[in-house]
Amino acid sequence: MSFEEEMEELESAEDFLQYFQLEYEPSVVHVNRLHILQRFHDYLQQGDASMPEDETAKRAVYSKLLMRAYQDFVESDAQTEKVFKVFSMGEPQTAFVSLSDIKT
Repeated sequence: MSFEEEMEELESAEDFLQYFQLEYEPSVVHVNRLHILQRFHDYLQQGDASMPEDETAKRAVYSKLLMRAYQDFVESDAQTEKVFKVFSMGEPQTAFVSLSDIKT
């Protein structure tokens, strides 16, 4: 299997961390798994233009970026990191609609 094919087989944050043989605290991953994977994806996209062609070098870059994504949530939390749009939307907006504006 190629590196890309192996990556396609991985499903969870734990799968990725185990694949790259990275040590992790299960309690951190349990609470932040989607955030870690999204941050990993974001880091990969940021460095996409400079990604090495060589599989061994590419594997090393992926491992480093995954560990960086994981560490973000060891040192911080999901609300502070604001990985998903919902965390950076600001305060809820309120609107007034009078009964006369509602048409049946």
